[in-house]
Amino acid sequence: MDLTVLTIDFLKFLSNIFGSYGMGIIALTVIIRLALWPTSVSQQRSMKTMQLLQPKMKAIQDRYKNDPQTAQRKLMEFYKEHNFNPMAGCLPMLIQLPIFILLYSSLMSPQFISLAGQSNFLFIDRLDATLKGNAGVSNDGKFSASENDKFSVGKKIKFYAGNEELGDIKLKKNNVEILGKITPGEPVDMKISRDNLNGDYSQLKKITEIKATVTDNNTREVEDITFKSDGDLLVAQVPTIAAKTSFHYDVFGLIVLFGITMFLSQKIMMASNKAPMDPQQEAMQKTMGTMMPVMLTATFLFFPIPAGVLLYLISSNVVMVGQTIIINKQLEKEDGIKKAAKSATVNNAELAKSKPVKAKEVKNIEKEEISED
Repeated sequence: MDLTVLTIDFLKFLSNIFGSYGMGIIALTVIIRLALWPTSVSQQRSMKTMQLLQPKMKAIQDRYKNDPQTAQRKLMEFYKEHNFNPMAGCLPMLIQLPIFILLYSSLMSPQFISLAGQSNFLFIDRLDATLKGNAGVSNDGKFSASENDKFSVGKKIKFYAGNEELGDIKLKKNNVEILGKITPGEPVDMKISRDNLNGDYSQLKKITEIKATVTDNNTREVEDITFKSDGDLLVAQVPTIAAKTSFHYDVFGLIVLFGITMFLSQKIMMASNKAPMDPQQEAMQKTMGTMMPVMLTATFLFFPIPAGVLLYLISSNVVMVGQTIIINKQLEKEDGIKKAAKSATVNNAELAKSKPVKAKEVKNIEKEEISED
């Protein structure tokens, strides 16, 4: 099962419903966040519990600061006593990491680039564009290439004997060999050797041409290329132009938006913390809430993140803000119900204790009245 292909097919399905691949990515974000709703509730409940238990945990650590093993054992006992798992808050982050990697690999894949890489959305020019990228256009019949570029063949490849399509043939390796060297502005000669094919020998001999999607591994530009039979080789000549790196201001704008939305989500999560904290802990939390968005945003200035992935991250931050507000109200309601139930239990207990006292008082009064008579 190819998860990348499934992801792209699902994005295509969503884009057909919502009208564009950009809206499809936003819809996918909402679906993922809704699917992770239970883990988000668990995360925020765990954070609230952690905040309430923090003073007692710190007291244990201070008491056994010279005996780390005992401190660890006491903390484990403390967690068990309060039915608290300190790792519960990390679960949503761990679940989202493979989703992010899968979406990144899907939007950087030749399949997506050839299908919808040049799709625009709002102010985004291309969903496959990174901050600094090649200005070459996919599927225009020529590669925007540099001297050291490497090329590979995608998974969708067709083999023909004349007009007849041949089946049960696969590539051993997906790399495309270059005849001679690449001179930008001049045609590049590519080849695929029959020795690089898996299949019945009688079928391999019949191959007259191969139709494949070829990707420039450096620039992610894709072109549909037809390789013709030439003895033991299948060869193709493809025009090239000199690659030019351009700065994409729309992607820069997305990176800035990511930083802003992440900062807001962190602020709202910290604002939901109403438990008392010591000044040092509070200062540390505020610093982390500010530094984390700055550090991640700075990372994206150097790490090539496609515009589509940034759109997913921004949408995820926005949805998370709404989730945080709703879940906090839900948890506050739960706390109110628990407090009311606890208060009712205490009142009932006090009432139960007070009834025998009142009965004794009545008997004493009756005795006093009888003695007076």
